[in-house]
Formats: sequence, C-alpha cells, structure tokens
Amino acid sequence: MSLYSYVVARDYGFAPNPFFGTCTLATCKPQIRKHANVGDWVAGTGSKDHGRERHLVFAMRVTETMSFDDYWNDDRYWRKKPILAGSRKQAFGDNIYHLDDSGMWLQTDSHHSCTDGQPNENNIHHDTQVNRVLLSDDFVYFGGSGPELPKHFDVCKRGPGHRSRFPDSTVVPFCDWLGSLEQGFNSPPGNWARMPWTPAHRLV
Repeated sequence: MSLYSYVVARDYGFAPNPFFGTCTLATCKPQIRKHANVGDWVAGTGSKDHGRERHLVFAMRVTETMSFDDYWNDDRYWRKKPILAGSRKQAFGDNIYHLDDSGMWLQTDSHHSCTDGQPNENNIHHDTQVNRVLLSDDFVYFGGSGPELPKHFDVCKRGPGHRSRFPDSTVVPFCDWLGSLEQGFNSPPGNWARMPWTPAHRLV
C-alpha cells in the first residue's frame, strides 16, 4: 500500500471530484494517476496561500481505475459529465474526455475548457498524457473545512508535485487516522466560498 500526497491548490470540486458517491481524480496530477494502484491512498492538503497548510482537503483509497473512454461510457458516471448551466456539482463535473473515431481527444465544455467554450489545448495535453482515471468509494472529503493533520504525521507536500516515498511506519497509522474521520462528502470545496457564482461559470 502506497500513499501519494500533494497540495490541492485549486479546490473547486473538479480535481478531485467528490460528488455522487464516488471520489474521482480524472484531470490534473498525471503522475499520480499513472502510478497509483488499487489499494493505494491519495491525500490532498490545503494550500499555504489560503491558510490551510497541513489541513486535510480529501483522501481516497483507490478502488478502481479505468481509461477516459471507459469512464465516459460507464453509465455509473454519467452524472459526472459537466452541465455548466446546472448546479455547482454539475458544473464542475470531471468526466470530460473521450476519443473520436480517428483517435483524437475530445474535450467537452467544462471547467478545463477555454472561457468561450472551445477546447483548451494546454489542458487537453496535460490531462491526457496519462489515459487513466482513479476512482474511489472509500474516501473522505472536507473541502475548505478539513481537520488539521496531527503534528506527528510528516506526509504533507509543499509546493507543486507530490510525495510518495513513505515508510509503512508512516502510511499505516496515517491511514488508520483517516479511517477515524467522518467518511464520504462532509463539506463544500474551499474555493466555492471565495468565488461568485453564475451558471456557465469557468475558472481555467
């Protein structure tokens, strides 16, 4: 069992997406999506800029992985496809990529599209460099209201990238602590409280 830790610098409920009973990491963090396996844990902590350093945003035990096409075509996850004119949960859907008949990536109009609704080539390139989605039905999500990590857990990443080289003597008790928390979705994404909201809202 491995642990991957990173800073959730932009917490909009998009990456990760904790809605509709499944926590998914389908965009951003390509190296974590490439290497994390079923049974591994991915944890995100808050940013120093927002005064949330060492506070838990989310943690998910990977229970399934799949390709973008499989995610797009799976009836279980149709509610994860974005509806920008819908609720915030709908607008920040992360089920946005699939391949056309010629093998080119299609990006549905979403949080990662351009402000005029056109595909954002930079985000397409970054997200699809690893054709893999991480999914979990065993997760905790606190958004901007997560608890501070106990001081003896040295698992937080500072700055970009991620950390993953933790000994079992750190991973096991940390995951035990995660299991003691209220499971599932607990509170809204932190950035929701810091942004105005109108339908078809994009922040790319």
